[in-house]
Amino acid sequence: MSSTKVLMVHPKFVAGSFWNYTDTCEMLGAKYPAPPLGLITVAAMLPDNWEIRLVDCNTTELKDEDLAWANLVMSGGMLPQQDNLLKLIGKCRKAGVPVVVGGPDVTSSPQIYEEANFRVLGEAEGILDDFLNAWNTGESSGVFTAEKFKADVTTTPIPRFDLLDFSNYVQVGVQYSRGCPFTCEFCDIIELYGRVPRTKTNDQILAELDRLYELGYRGHVDFVDDNLIGNKRAIKGFLPDLIEWQKRHGYPFEMSTEASLNLSDDNALLEMMQEAGFFVVFIGIESPDPEVLIATRKKQNTRRDIVKSVHKIYDYGIFVVAGFIVGFDEESDQVADEISALIKDTAIPVAMAGLLFALPSAQLTKRLAAEGRLYDHFNSIDPDIPWGDQCTAGLNFITKRPRAQILRDYRTVIERTYDVDSYFERVQSVGKLLKMHGKNGDIFSASFTRDIRYLRKLIWSMATRKSSYRAHFWRVLFSTAVSKPKAIKPVLLMMAIYAHLGPYAQFVVEQLDKQISELETGTWIEPQVVVAAE
Repeated sequence: MSSTKVLMVHPKFVAGSFWNYTDTCEMLGAKYPAPPLGLITVAAMLPDNWEIRLVDCNTTELKDEDLAWANLVMSGGMLPQQDNLLKLIGKCRKAGVPVVVGGPDVTSSPQIYEEANFRVLGEAEGILDDFLNAWNTGESSGVFTAEKFKADVTTTPIPRFDLLDFSNYVQVGVQYSRGCPFTCEFCDIIELYGRVPRTKTNDQILAELDRLYELGYRGHVDFVDDNLIGNKRAIKGFLPDLIEWQKRHGYPFEMSTEASLNLSDDNALLEMMQEAGFFVVFIGIESPDPEVLIATRKKQNTRRDIVKSVHKIYDYGIFVVAGFIVGFDEESDQVADEISALIKDTAIPVAMAGLLFALPSAQLTKRLAAEGRLYDHFNSIDPDIPWGDQCTAGLNFITKRPRAQILRDYRTVIERTYDVDSYFERVQSVGKLLKMHGKNGDIFSASFTRDIRYLRKLIWSMATRKSSYRAHFWRVLFSTAVSKPKAIKPVLLMMAIYAHLGPYAQFVVEQLDKQISELETGTWIEPQVVVAAE
């Protein structure tokens, strides 16, 4: 098999996103939150004699000489990368370099990417060999589709972490499982990866951590699973090995992940996660309204008290980042008050409140199309801003409540959530609620060669910034130092995130005001509705 020079290009995420954390990354001396785990995993599946280079356009500029070096460009990504991925395809075609694309957005909307030479649809483990055979026999184009939900993740190789410059990133990702057992109507995970979570072996994931350790990486490792506890039996069988690995290596990593709210039901699981070094978890709460949760098939959140559940997770020193959605058909005109009150009562500082968006492969999208309510293109609040996340674009369908009212309610949630007084009050509250012990963020378990330097950098950056929150920063820091000194590290991190989220919230409010004004003056142009498939 002849050698091929492969340039792996990670397209830039749309600028101005909730998740970019631009200013916070700058405080920590990084350029972007996380590297492209998908691309470096695919890189590990390529023939050993192929030359591989990586350009992450979120941290590094793609140059003409990069394309001139390559025999083949491999790329792909998620919906917020679509605009820049399409531009990359055009650039490759102009340079005469074949390009192969894959990933969640290409799989969900393959028709958008017809200009690419090759499209790999579905999970790479199930179909990449077919592409490689076609490439090596001289084919110049093709579409390769994997059988859904069949990829054997126990065959997935260790990602090519050696292609990364760790200094560019706040965290590095690993993946333990794919799939989720729940059936939330608005989510596309079960359409892409199925409802039966497939997990790697314990030895596999520990080998990935070994590789990171060997390369000298220390710090934040994010388990990028869409629901780490989707297979509770498997994760409970893995965590004891992870705990032992962490102890044996002197706890070089602190962990984060995403999980469903039923995590709070299992004290033994929470205790193991804390001992393993997990310090933050993202949870999709979506709405406090049981009717909304039932209608959107998120019944699991109706079976428990949301506030008590979040506080139970705090009992294990793990703070919660949560998602909320405005725009469901069943929500009432009290939605702004209800979500704002829940965010306050749960004391969740980092609350990703977004507008409902019908993702290409989600069941919600199919229903809306059948009802004749789905728009035929993304409805960005500002037409000059491509699709980024639910904060700057959403409601790509005909709403049941008046559109302007939904946007005003959403604006209220954003304003209340990221009001400087409200945000820092929640940070102070969660600092008091966190019960810290062990290695998952406790300042007294910090590494003086890494964590103390990291915390000193955060304190200096926050303290020297000309900002509206400097007084709040010092007040919360001193209060935490007196009342709960072990919680200083997570409290500092949550305050640093406001450096991005405070200005970003103002930006979102400005964009909302534009569309509300257009709706009220009758100048908003409604997109065309798609014709439902037979």
